[in-house]
Amino acid sequence: MTASAPTVDVYLSFRSPYSYIALKRMKEMEAEGEVRWNVKFVTPLAIRLPSYFERNAPLQRPYLLRDTQRLAAYHGIPFRRPRPDPIVQDDGTLAISAEQPYIRRLTRLGAWATPHGRAHGLAQEVMTMLWDGQIDGWNSGSHLANAVARAGMSLAEMESDIARDPVTYDALIERHETEQRAAGHWGVPLFVLRDEPFFGQDRMDLLRWRVRGAR
Repeated sequence: MTASAPTVDVYLSFRSPYSYIALKRMKEMEAEGEVRWNVKFVTPLAIRLPSYFERNAPLQRPYLLRDTQRLAAYHGIPFRRPRPDPIVQDDGTLAISAEQPYIRRLTRLGAWATPHGRAHGLAQEVMTMLWDGQIDGWNSGSHLANAVARAGMSLAEMESDIARDPVTYDALIERHETEQRAAGHWGVPLFVLRDEPFFGQDRMDLLRWRVRGAR
């Protein structure tokens, strides 16, 4: 990491396949000393604004499934949708359940990691565990704890802190979502370099070009 590397805010969601697909290039850019990532986790849009997806054309979801598989293959990234889905949703109607234990748990872990400077590492390990297709039942056994440990943290410690003060962590998530919209977009992954937003993993080359010119 070079001393002149700019800090880039990154808004991610654990349920976003495009956020996962961005992680490999994020890791490479940081390893090459080009940027410092300040990762901020937000609640998936399907939870924040369910009506957004209700208005989508019927072809949107099938295209997304095809596109994410193709993109992962293009970048040489193992890929399969998480089992179970972090969002509890009816497969037929796509209705979002009022109860969301999985994504709430994951996003609160992200909120814990951000002020501790560990959010990027958490994203790399936990999102890979969710999306690379190696694990079924990520929510059971020690899968999540092991992924958190690989990122240098203790799941038991994190969840103990969260249980003592969930309101503080929920407030941080809401603040991230407010900052995300103030930066100029509502989706993920969103990269913000000196108040300039870059939405989507397909804007990472443009971000890199801007980073190199901004030094």
